[in-house]
Amino acid sequence: MSPHRPSQFTADDVLYTSPVTAAAEEQRRDTIAMVREALDQRRCILAYQPVVQARMPKRAAFYEGLIRLIDHSGRIIPAVDFMDAVETNELGRRIDCLALEMGLKTLTEEPSIRLSINMSARSIGYPEWLATLERELRGKSEIGARLILEITESSAMIMPDLVSVFMEDMQERGICFALDDFGAGYTAFRYLKDFYFDIVKIDGTFIRDIARNPDNQILVQALVSIARHFDMFTVAESVETEEEARLLVDMGLDCLQGYYFGAPSTQEPWRVTQLKKQA
Repeated sequence: MSPHRPSQFTADDVLYTSPVTAAAEEQRRDTIAMVREALDQRRCILAYQPVVQARMPKRAAFYEGLIRLIDHSGRIIPAVDFMDAVETNELGRRIDCLALEMGLKTLTEEPSIRLSINMSARSIGYPEWLATLERELRGKSEIGARLILEITESSAMIMPDLVSVFMEDMQERGICFALDDFGAGYTAFRYLKDFYFDIVKIDGTFIRDIARNPDNQILVQALVSIARHFDMFTVAESVETEEEARLLVDMGLDCLQGYYFGAPSTQEPWRVTQLKKQA
């Protein structure tokens, strides 16, 4: 090879043309295409998971509405399969808009429940998301009082000042806020006094198998103490066994959420309960 002729491959070429990387990139493009098509055709639904009162587990304090997309074959696709690919772009904002729209519609149709809806802090600056919130709440203050907006810890840390101002404005209108995945992103605790979250949801990585993990027991107790100091309601995520549930009740958690109490379901669980009572 001539010393003046460039090498055929650079390190970057090898990196981006490896079979594994190429396959991952192709999957990402396919996921984005699937999401865009589903959103364009409004093929989406909410799945509902109960968040139960710790000491009265047969009673739901509220439900979390989790968005699901439906692909061209009719399969229901959970958010974990597509959110990483779209979280930071406009498709993520459109997902937040539809989730909010469907959640507020559910609250309008069912006055007996409270419902939490996930959002990214990035959507606060997205005009269509704000327009959806204002449009659906206009003249319906009682609906706002039953709405909980969940913001992930990592998302809130991206733009803490914007989140804090937005929360203060919305809380004056009765909307509650939940800090999702608390502990997972190692929030700078000094921000908690500025955020004024109403609810903190302790990340499932600390909850799973907590009955056999003394380290997690200490960490969860510390997170509960921090939440109490700031007068925040506590929820344990990913509760999967009776043993975990009993321990968390003894540790003073206010609410519990997880497969032990109910998996996310596209059937509205409050209607299922009503039908059982009537049977």
